[in-house]
Formats: sequence, C-alpha cells, structure tokens
Amino acid sequence: MPADRRRRCLDLGCAVGRSAFEFGRWFDHVDGIDFSARFIQSGVRLQEGGEVLYEIPTEGELSTNRTISLGRLGLAEFGPRVLFMQGDACNLKPIFTDYDLVFAGNLIDRLYDPAVFLAGIRDRILPGGLLVITSPYTWLEEYTPKEKWLGGRREHGEPLTTFAGLVRLLEPAFELVHRQDVPFVIRETARKHQHSVAELTAWRRQERTSGNLG
Repeated sequence: MPADRRRRCLDLGCAVGRSAFEFGRWFDHVDGIDFSARFIQSGVRLQEGGEVLYEIPTEGELSTNRTISLGRLGLAEFGPRVLFMQGDACNLKPIFTDYDLVFAGNLIDRLYDPAVFLAGIRDRILPGGLLVITSPYTWLEEYTPKEKWLGGRREHGEPLTTFAGLVRLLEPAFELVHRQDVPFVIRETARKHQHSVAELTAWRRQERTSGNLG
C-alpha cells in the first residue's frame, strides 16, 4: 500500500491488540475493535504501559504464568496511535469510517451474520482502500446459523465454497487483488499444537460501485 494511503486502519476482531499495535507501525491511526470487553481491557492496559499476565497450558491442569508488555515487544512507540473500543462487527457505529485498510483477521466465520458485515463494510472504506480477510473457514453453528454460512455448505444441491461466497457478495464493489494461504499454529499444551491454514484475500474498493452490496 502506498505511503499516502496509510492514514487510517480498522482492525476488527483485534483481541488483545497485537495486530492493532503492529498496524501502528504503518498507519497514523488504528481503531481496534473486538466484541470482548475483556480483550479490549487487556489492550488498553498494554497501551498504558502496563503488563498483562496470562497463562499457557503445559499438561493436564498445569500451566505456566507469563507476562507481556509493549516495551518487550518493541511496540511501545506505536501504542498512542491505537484507539481500542468494544464493538460488534455486524453493527458498527457510524464514527468508524474513512479507512484506507480494514482488516478482519480470523473473524468472518465467527460472526452471527457475515453477509450483513460485508454489506456494511464497503462504505467505511475509502475508494481505492483495501479490505483484507483471513480465515480458516471453520464454520460452526454455535457461532453462525448454518443458513448464514458464506460457504462450506451445499446450495441447491451444489457445493458452495466460502471463497465463492465472498466473490458473490463483494464483486463488483471490490476487486480481488491478492489471495494466498497463511499457515498458523495454536498451542494447546506444551506437547500438542493445532496447525491450521487460513486463506487471505485482499479486496480493493472500486471508485464506482454498484450491484450486490446495494
């Protein structure tokens, strides 16, 4: 992204804020939003120079305590660029607008109505700005009613992938500019890790839009 397009960034599903602080390296202002107030509180504590205590499982009911701070991560200078707020990605307040980049990291398959999210996000991105979505497409009914899954199901008897669902909802208002797999690992215990592969898609908002998103 050109330097003159690195003004405002929205990090949706930011959790405790690591990605939001990383975006602070490149953007003048970053809004970090998560549905969990507890996560947001941890991000604010880090931003204020404090340490966050957390536990990592080792085996069975045993765990190890760890602490982290922005200073230890080399991110302290970028903290002031981030504003954290609790919020709902499917029902964002009007103030969250005029972004050069909206990042939805491992979020789309945890929303109660992802199509509503996609329909509303277009007008919050400046023309030429980017929407970046990453997800392993792990659709579960405990998060999203099956009829609202973007993919991973059959439609009229034919298989519908999440990527195809994204294309249908985002084009022609957005142009797909990049697509790749992003492996990641989640620690379960000291000796067990969960390996997953997210798909990253980057979409550029068109100057003039019409069609699927209304």
